[in-house]
This record gives sequence, structure tokens and C-alpha cells, in this order.
Amino acid sequence: MTVGVTEQVFYTILFFVFGLMSGSFFNVVGLRIPKKESIVFPGSHCTVCNHELKWFELIPVFSYLFLLGKCRKCKTGISPIYPIIELITGILFAWTCYVFGLTWNTVFVLLLISMMVILTVSDISTQLIPDKILITFGVMLIPLAFYIQIVSWKTALIGLGVSFAINLFMILISKGRGIGGGDVKLFLLLGLILGWKMFLALFLISVVIGLFVGLGFRFAKKVKEFPFGPSIAVATIIIIFYGTAIVNWYIGFYN
Repeated sequence: MTVGVTEQVFYTILFFVFGLMSGSFFNVVGLRIPKKESIVFPGSHCTVCNHELKWFELIPVFSYLFLLGKCRKCKTGISPIYPIIELITGILFAWTCYVFGLTWNTVFVLLLISMMVILTVSDISTQLIPDKILITFGVMLIPLAFYIQIVSWKTALIGLGVSFAINLFMILISKGRGIGGGDVKLFLLLGLILGWKMFLALFLISVVIGLFVGLGFRFAKKVKEFPFGPSIAVATIIIIFYGTAIVNWYIGFYN
């Protein structure tokens, strides 16, 4: 669907606002699903004093700034991950609308971004990538990837096979300590819906990002183990928007 400049600006702003609200919901999903808690009940509340948040305490980003990052009742500090996730989701939703317009590709990308944001929250907070999230989004992303021809049956199956082979290799050389089960399943899904070329680029980028993150943790002497999911999420988002250019550059570099 082609729109004019004014309409494009309007839709981009609309998607940004929708992304902010979605990011707030994704925080809840990413925190509760790994703990097998309901995403509906109880309502949003302070995890320290159980103060039930009012509507003006639930406005994405702005409520955090207005409350100075503290619970209104007990003054306990609120993790900055909440507004950061909300803002990033808003920006990514708006950029998706700007790049892809009002198309089925936008639906596919928004679903993929949504899954990655939720998994990032989950992996950071609990170091888990829940099967429920992968299955829920998988049943939507897989048929949509074929419908809008992101992949063909051939490229999808090759992508799945390449992902399986790489995962198996990593598990064998690390003796099962280098990659988690959730990361393996996520890679398999990405290989299937993106195809082998995009998956290889995604895998390499995620490893590079993970390497730098790991070095950062080591120098900071924080923890020996860190969640790999966020690195996969960042790599996936890069591939979503720039994967074709990266693959073409890589192929042209060796031709």
C-alpha cells in the first residue's frame, strides 16, 4: 500500500505510540511467562510493596521519568530496563512502518521484533527462553514467512538443516556448556523462517556481539555466564532491516 508523505509521518508516529504500549506489555510477558505466572492477573504492581499501579503510573517511559524511577508508595528503585524496552520497541515499530510501509512484510517484522523483545526481557531477567513464547510466535511466523515469500520450502529446509548442524557443532565442542537449549530452539526457528543465507549472517553477527558482551562482563568482573538471547535478538533485528545488503556485500566481496 502506497501512502503520501503526510500519511507516512502519521502512520510512523502511530506505530511509535503502538510500540511504546506494546513494549510495556512485552515487559510483563517476558517477566511472568518464565515464572509460569498469569500475564493478566494480578495487575501491574510494585514487586516490593505490592502497590497496584494507577493508570498514570503505567504510561510508557513518561511514568518512569515522572516518578523519577521509583515506586510512588515505597520509593523502591524501578529497574531502567522497563522504559528502555518500551522506548526501543517504539523506535523499532516506527522504523518498521517507515521501511516496509503498510504491507504483510510489516506484520512479519513486527511479530519477529515482538518475539525478540519478549525473549530479551525473559533471558535477561531469568536466563530462560520459554518454549511457550517460541511456539506462540512460531505458529504465526512460519506460515506467514511462506505466504509473503520470505523463504521457499527449499531455502527454509536448508536453513533449518544449517541451523541444526551449527547448533550440534557448538554443543559438541562446548560439551553442552556453550549454548542453552532455548538458544538452540530459537536458532532452529530463525533458520526455518529466514533461510540459510540470512541465518548464516545472523549467526555470525550474534556470535560477534556475544563475544564483545562476554568480554565486557569479564572485564567488569560481573558474572562468568551471561544470557546469549539479547545478542541473537540484536543480530536478528540487524538482519531484518539490512540482511539483504549484508548478504549481497558478502557474496560480492568474494566474487
